[in-house]
Amino acid sequence: MRRSALHIALVCALFMLMTACSGYNKILKASDYNTKYSLAKSLFAEGKFTACSSILEECVAYQRGTQQAEESMFLLATCYFELKDYLSASEYYLTCYRTYPNSAYSEECLFRSGKSLFLDTPDPRLDATSTNHAIGQLQTFVETYPLSKYKDQAEDMIYVMFDRLVEKELGSADLYYNMGNYLGNNFQSCIIVAENALRDYPYTKYREELSKLILKAKFQMAQESVAEKRDARYRDAIDEYYAFKNEFPESSFMKEADRIFRISSKNISDKDLTTEE
Repeated sequence: MRRSALHIALVCALFMLMTACSGYNKILKASDYNTKYSLAKSLFAEGKFTACSSILEECVAYQRGTQQAEESMFLLATCYFELKDYLSASEYYLTCYRTYPNSAYSEECLFRSGKSLFLDTPDPRLDATSTNHAIGQLQTFVETYPLSKYKDQAEDMIYVMFDRLVEKELGSADLYYNMGNYLGNNFQSCIIVAENALRDYPYTKYREELSKLILKAKFQMAQESVAEKRDARYRDAIDEYYAFKNEFPESSFMKEADRIFRISSKNISDKDLTTEE
């Protein structure tokens, strides 16, 4: 009896599934886009974003100029966002914003377009083109909607991406420092890269690391200089030491910075500098 009951239950379940699939397929093949759109919204509510996006792709094309057009495009963009296809999501959000700039979805579309690009940005060591694109998109959002509830989120993402760009520059500066005088004055290249990063991104979380590299590179350049350039370069290292100490007095690098100062002070031609222990 139990087997018979189980068998009947399985047959019923299979029948219902087949009926549902049959109904679903009929809707997909139908030319009534209002019915298709209703199905798409039901699938969206159920979190079935892959199936929903397939139907919405058709609906978006056929609903241009209708009241449902902007909502269907917004839902399609959100499907791709939930599926983590961030490039497609960004493209549809931006298209929705540009096509319907005064709609109820405009603000969120522009924000989500930038956020999608942010989520798609690569490892900081790779090409920075997409990161710059995402920054530009989010900056446009902040300028367009300065009082938006999404403003703080947008600015946080911008600063995160700034730091990603700085991290790439920090890696380059560190590489130059480690190369030393191999095939040229790489200490000078280290200094240029680090100083440019500080100029372009003054509030980066890597500010201390960059400043430390500049001080070390200036000191090493003085240490390895020819006699006629050594005095000026030690003085440059001393100036950098004071700047570093003033900005990062509690730095874990201060002990090493003090050593750099002492050695530099002893190697300049006039001895009127007071050595700080």
